[in-house]
Amino acid sequence: MKRRDFLRGVASGIAIGTSGGIITRPGFANTLSMGPSEMPLGALESAVLESLEGKKPLIKRTFRPPNLETPLAYFNEPFTRNDVFFVRYHLANIPKVNAQTWKLKIGGDSVNKPFEFSLEDLKKNFEQVEIAAVNQCAGNRRGLVQPHVPGIQWGYGAMGNARWRGVKLKDVLNKAGLKKNALEVAFNGADTGTFAKIPDFSKSLPVWKAIDENTLIAFEMNGESLPHWNGYPARLVVPGWTATYWMKHLSTINVISMPSDSFWMKNAYRVPLGKFPRLEKFDSQATEVNTPITEITINSLITNMDDKRSFDIGQSIEVKGIAWDGGHGIKQVEFSTDDGKSWWIAQLKENLGRFSWRQWHFQFTPHEQGAYRILVKATNQIGAFQPLQLLENPAGYHHNSIQKLNILVT
Repeated sequence: MKRRDFLRGVASGIAIGTSGGIITRPGFANTLSMGPSEMPLGALESAVLESLEGKKPLIKRTFRPPNLETPLAYFNEPFTRNDVFFVRYHLANIPKVNAQTWKLKIGGDSVNKPFEFSLEDLKKNFEQVEIAAVNQCAGNRRGLVQPHVPGIQWGYGAMGNARWRGVKLKDVLNKAGLKKNALEVAFNGADTGTFAKIPDFSKSLPVWKAIDENTLIAFEMNGESLPHWNGYPARLVVPGWTATYWMKHLSTINVISMPSDSFWMKNAYRVPLGKFPRLEKFDSQATEVNTPITEITINSLITNMDDKRSFDIGQSIEVKGIAWDGGHGIKQVEFSTDDGKSWWIAQLKENLGRFSWRQWHFQFTPHEQGAYRILVKATNQIGAFQPLQLLENPAGYHHNSIQKLNILVT
C-alpha cells in the first residue's frame, strides 16, 4: 500500500494494529483529530492511530521509542481512562517487568541503611494513599509553537488526569533514614537505550520535593494496576510537576549529597533563567543561564470541538473544557466569543483536588453570521493567568498561551 493511500485510509477509519496489520474501524477515525491545524504539515500527515497492547488507538508521534498522544475527544471526562492515557518514552528498550520478582532498591551516600522492597512490602508495610493529578509532558503543544522548534511535535494530548494510588515516598525514604547532607534524590527505571552511548534516563528531585507528602510511589491508576505503558509495576508520581520527573518502571532510588550529573538533569528539560514564573525552584541544579523545569504552568483547553467547525445562526452552542495548574487550584475560567473584546465567566464543575484538572463549560447563541473567534483564559488561586502570547524558549516547553478557536456561523 502506498503511503498516500495508507494515510487516506486512516482518515476513513483504518488504523495500524500491534502486529503491523491493518485494522478496519468504520467511522471511528472520523471522530478523532490528528492534531491542531497549526501543527507542522509533516506532523499531521505522518500521524496515524496506533494500538499498543492494552491501549485504544492513540495518535503516534514517534515509533521507537513509542510516543503516542491521547486524542482530544477523550478529555471530556474528569479522568483519562487507562486505555487511552498518553505514552511517553525517551529510551527504546522497554522490558515487561515481572511484579513477582520486582525489587525497589533504596541506597545512595546519604541514607543510613540501604533497603530493598518488593511490591508486596510496599503495599503491606506502608500507608496507602490516593491523589488525583495531571500528568503532563513539558513539551505538550510543542507542535503549535511558531516558528516550529525541534522535538516531538505534540498536539494537545501529551497529558492525562488520573487517580494515582500508592505510598508516600517520604515514608519509604524514612525507612532507610536520611542523613543531614542529603541534597537530591535520584531515580532510575527499567528502560534502557539501544546503544551503550545513549544516556540512561535518570532524574532527580530536591530532597524537599521528594519528602513532600504528595509525592508518591504509585502502583495503581484509576483503581487498576498501572498499565505496562504507564510504568508498571510502580512509578513515581510528582503532583504539580511536569511528567519528566514521573519515573516509570521505577527500579532504584538513591539519596545523594551532590547534584545529579545525569544528562537528563544537566542538559535536558531546562528553560532560560527567569523566563517562567516559578514558586518551586530546583536551586541545586540551576546555573547562571538556565534552570530545570519544575511545576506545570496555568493552562486550559477546549475539549468538545475542533477548529473551524460550522454552526447555524441562532443555535445554542455549548463549549466544554478543562483547566489546570501546578497545584494552586483553579479560581476561574473566562471566555470571549469576540476575539477578546469582551470576557465572561464560565461555570466551573466539581473540584476534584488541587492537582487535578477542573472541568468547565459555557453556552452562547450567535445572532449574526460570520466567523467567530473563541478565547479561553484560566486564572488560579494565586492570581497567575494564561498569557496571550507564547513565552518562547528553545525547546518549546510550557506552551500555555490562551487558546484561540475559530468557528463559522452560517
